[in-house]
Amino acid sequence: MKEEANGSRSCAVEGGCPSDYIAISIAILAFFLLLSRLLFPFLIHKIPRTNGSGFWIPVIQVFGSFNLLLSIVMSINFLKFEKSHWWQFCYFWAVWIEGPLGFGLLLSCRIAQAFQLHHIFAKRQLPPIRSYFFLPLILSPWVAGAAFVHVKQPLNDRCHMGIHWIIPAVCLHSIYVAALVVFTGTIWHIEFRFNELKDLWQGILVSSLSIGIWLAAYISNEIHDDIRWLQVASRMLLLIMASVLVLVFFSISSSQPLLSQISLRKREPLEFQTMSQALGIPDSGLLFQTDSALVIDPNEPLNKLLLDKRFRQSFMAFADSCLAGESVHFYNEVHEHDKIPANDPVRRIYMARHIIEKYIVAGAAMEVNISYRTRQEILTTTNLANPDLFNNALNELMQLMKTNLAKDYWSSMFFIKFKEEANTRFNGQEQETMAGWNFSPRLSSVHGADDPFHQEHALKGFGCDNHDLNTQ
Repeated sequence: MKEEANGSRSCAVEGGCPSDYIAISIAILAFFLLLSRLLFPFLIHKIPRTNGSGFWIPVIQVFGSFNLLLSIVMSINFLKFEKSHWWQFCYFWAVWIEGPLGFGLLLSCRIAQAFQLHHIFAKRQLPPIRSYFFLPLILSPWVAGAAFVHVKQPLNDRCHMGIHWIIPAVCLHSIYVAALVVFTGTIWHIEFRFNELKDLWQGILVSSLSIGIWLAAYISNEIHDDIRWLQVASRMLLLIMASVLVLVFFSISSSQPLLSQISLRKREPLEFQTMSQALGIPDSGLLFQTDSALVIDPNEPLNKLLLDKRFRQSFMAFADSCLAGESVHFYNEVHEHDKIPANDPVRRIYMARHIIEKYIVAGAAMEVNISYRTRQEILTTTNLANPDLFNNALNELMQLMKTNLAKDYWSSMFFIKFKEEANTRFNGQEQETMAGWNFSPRLSSVHGADDPFHQEHALKGFGCDNHDLNTQ
């Protein structure tokens, strides 16, 4: 019985209990689920990776989550091993990895996301400081606190501090949660189209609960350090709570709202392919829907011709083949942006932010060739909902398209194919008018693609649209 008690004591103090391995397994599973949420859109749906904070902040969140889980395992004796190297000791894991590079990094990332949402939607302007400056700045108190603790070395052999050290530590955690609450409170009235606000409040709730559980576990271990089962149960609960925290705390809705709509089910198609579709912008886009074959005249101004969606998609495919499609794609997205009513600033801001990140910022995936002055006017605007935000950029790019693309397009195979398909649509409409509209009162009001008896014809007529969309 004495040996059994000693074995139990060794397990509780030195680690390696069955419950410890169960908690570690749960933590590993939680991390792989977290990693799949980050990588799934890029590996399965081949979503292009952005170079801005929209991609790197979620990556840093995953890095901080890994550090938090690993530091808890290493610092409070989940595994039984001899500590013979400096990197195995408590100050490395509990002070530096768990603090600034773990829980502190997670909270700082969420504050950075809330800071961005506050400026973009509440102040209607881009944040005045970039994320790669703001994140280290807001993390600096954690680094200073970790350095102070490392110098004073108040930890005992169980990696615990004295009670007078716990109060400042809890205050530091609480200040960051309070800052997150403040930024979230400034945007609670915004009618977000995705899950930004829900994710922020969820993160606040779970982080507050985690701090409470950590404090309760610490106090109970300090008061009842002779109760071995309490030590084992409290550290198991702490690691499981941290595993739940990293899953719930992770969010990409604030940085990349479109990616947040993609399900983890591999075979489920994308619910939204473009930002305009996700925002519910009407997708007609046609100035002349029934007689486009008659109005496409090379002598017409290019900006008028581009109002026809079929012509715009054909012209876009030609520009892509010349590796110069950024300008036409930009025109297309600004055209969708202009459909949003002026009294709907939230959707206008969503679309404006999407266009800026995709086409305007330096190093963007499809950065357009506009003047420095025009680029800065957009990036420093004080009203992201301004209907005229992209007018100057559009005028510059229209001149480039007229000069570099339009003349070559009229002699290209893309225009020849477009004319042939337009004539096919027009001839099909004439035959339908003569033969198919007056057979019954019910069918006399059915036109074009709405006619259930002309589905094959409708698909052939829109072959160009389908092909061009695939080229994008």
